[in-house]
Amino acid sequence: MLKILVVDDDPTLRLTVRAALEQRDYMIDEAEDGLQAVEVFQESGPYDAVILDVNMPRMNGLEALTHIKELNPKTFCIMLTAYSRVQDAVLAIKNGAYDYLEKPVDGARILRMIDAACKANLMIEVAANSAPSLRFGEGRSMIGDSSPIRKVFDLIFKLAKVETAVLIRGESGTGKELVAQALHYNSHRKKGPFVAVNCGAIPENLIESELFGHEKGAFTGADRRKIGKFQFAAGGTLFLDEIGDVSAQLQVKLLRVLQEKRFTPLGSNTEVTADVRVISATNRPLEQMIKEGTFRADLFYRLNVLPIHLPPLRERSEDIESLAQFMIKKFNESHQKSITGLSPQALSLFTRYQWPGNIRELENVIEHAFIIESSQTIQVSSLPQYLQNVSPPPPEARNEGNGIVTDFSELKYPLLKERFEKEFILRALKAYKGKINQTAEHTQMTKVTLLRKLEKYSINAKEFRD
Repeated sequence: MLKILVVDDDPTLRLTVRAALEQRDYMIDEAEDGLQAVEVFQESGPYDAVILDVNMPRMNGLEALTHIKELNPKTFCIMLTAYSRVQDAVLAIKNGAYDYLEKPVDGARILRMIDAACKANLMIEVAANSAPSLRFGEGRSMIGDSSPIRKVFDLIFKLAKVETAVLIRGESGTGKELVAQALHYNSHRKKGPFVAVNCGAIPENLIESELFGHEKGAFTGADRRKIGKFQFAAGGTLFLDEIGDVSAQLQVKLLRVLQEKRFTPLGSNTEVTADVRVISATNRPLEQMIKEGTFRADLFYRLNVLPIHLPPLRERSEDIESLAQFMIKKFNESHQKSITGLSPQALSLFTRYQWPGNIRELENVIEHAFIIESSQTIQVSSLPQYLQNVSPPPPEARNEGNGIVTDFSELKYPLLKERFEKEFILRALKAYKGKINQTAEHTQMTKVTLLRKLEKYSINAKEFRD
């Protein structure tokens, strides 16, 4: 259930928006101006969405947007504006708002925009310490708060604001298409189509027609005109996966499209403008292929202007637990089970394993366990045999000198750091009876940092109040 904050100094408009949202049984709170919105967000947040008027007394919508994004980068904000102030709403989008609606507000349009924003956020759980708010397309989520993946999130946010070609590098199963979708759904092209083409899965004699289209009679079997992916993606983004698999002839044509933004369908004498942003991806060593003469250097430099390197799962093992929990939730729905999580032994094994198949392999292992597991917790016995054979951890060591027990069965700094941090915050909240301001002051944390940590570890401060 979404939690939404409606902010406007006009009570009638707030009532109109609330009535539309309550058709979905959303949890709705209200605020009369930007200043009150920030105060409500601090006390009752975080919120999944904020619907925010641009022009308000005390603190306007642009100022409130900045504060809300600082408190929780994940919250998507929709701006309400009169026609005469549309430029303010456009500025708000540049500063992180999802979109804007002109007054008078239409209830059905609000719901459509909320649906679109939810789809955009579905693929990612951006931790509160990660990059500014990101929006992703419909599909599997990309989750993580490790340092390597937060760098990727930050880079996605920056590259989404420009039109330059991007090359996504990474091993198979690391989520390259998810990153491509993120770049699209965070760009000004987000309302246009996102079209993905797996260049390695299309026969060489068909891929040129698939990309550029053809006229009727262009070749044997071309019994009708076909629109290619470059035209189909007009106004949006074209994602070319496995770009390292394309032929030398097609590489020449792709280079021309990238340079001149024009192409000619097969059998046609008319050039077509390519109004698309091209994002490509590969797990192949393109630099080595250039040396071997199988990939054009000029095409590589056109594609590789702004590269993104996706880390393999073995380099972000601290994300494994949150990834596994997300997949468990997903498979609970599809398999109609109520598994709550991994056993400590299974989690320990997961963090030791190298995951050559990356996130795709992790998902397959979780689904395998769902089929076999009969208890409410995934045990080692329900995992594939090759995982059960992973070497055991070193002997446990515990440090109880300061009253905080730390399990050293996993000698990995990021994991131990997070365990300590979570227990530290729990003890501090207990000591100061769940009072946010006092806890922040006595632990020498800023209030914003504490709120972010509470969200990161799913801690409810109200549970510690008397």
